[in-house]
Amino acid sequence: MGRRHSNQRRVNGILLLDKPIGITSNAALQKVKKLYRARKAGHTGSLDPLASGLLPICLGEATKVSGYLLDADKHYWVVCKLGERTSTGDAEGELLEQRPVQVTEKQFRKVMEGFLGDIEQIPPMYSAVKHQGQRLYKLARQGVEVERQPRSITIHSIELLDFASPRVEINVRCSKGTYVRTLVEDIGELLGCGAHVADLRRLGVGPYDDTGMVTLDCLEQLLAEGGEAALDALLLPLESGLTQWPDVRLSGDAAFYLRQGQPVLVPHAPTAGWVRLYLGDKRFLGIGEILDDGRVAPRRLLDVS
Repeated sequence: MGRRHSNQRRVNGILLLDKPIGITSNAALQKVKKLYRARKAGHTGSLDPLASGLLPICLGEATKVSGYLLDADKHYWVVCKLGERTSTGDAEGELLEQRPVQVTEKQFRKVMEGFLGDIEQIPPMYSAVKHQGQRLYKLARQGVEVERQPRSITIHSIELLDFASPRVEINVRCSKGTYVRTLVEDIGELLGCGAHVADLRRLGVGPYDDTGMVTLDCLEQLLAEGGEAALDALLLPLESGLTQWPDVRLSGDAAFYLRQGQPVLVPHAPTAGWVRLYLGDKRFLGIGEILDDGRVAPRRLLDVS
């Protein structure tokens, strides 16, 4: 065990990576992990190889909060190509059908806005959803198509940025579990011409946006010029992805019992829901939940001592 970690280090924080087109999210994760020499690393929701943009990378103890970012809302910039339907719903797939495009901007806007709010969406075959223990994309590559159950998602906003048929540019803010490829395909079908995603860039995940993103090339350059300290300076605090929850400040005694797994009573704490736990004014301890009797229960505690 010692040898396996001999070239790795304890590093904790969240990096906002600008994933390039052409590699998987896992390949990007492994590159970041190697550059940081981090013992543990995880990402917060895959982007297709065709897609670029925001991929929060959680290093060290931040991996314990990555699951909560998976549940966060997302923000995408999307280019739709009207008149062409592909096997994957994006430009990487095989061209299945071409149809004439006789769609006006007004027609497109009307159909697009019909997807606002809570809708049902059927996951595409080229997705990581499992069917009887197998990923759908593996079945799709074998030419097998299975029935998929619709899922409830929410399109918070959808904005038309540019209409230059057959190329249409839109902005989408949506809930977790939304397949933008399926959204574009469904819009195309209602328009009668078909459509696929020609370009996709993620601009937001939960509280994070694209303003703080860094590329892999930038990371390599910083490491070469400033060493690991330059890389560490890019990391956001572990709790930065949980700003939607109120904070609870614990005394030393309360923190001690909480770390033993015991719920504690904290004056002036919220009356329900998830909370961020702090020792005093500064040190982030992890995630808690308010019980029905008002006590604060530990749910995910961090080891950052």
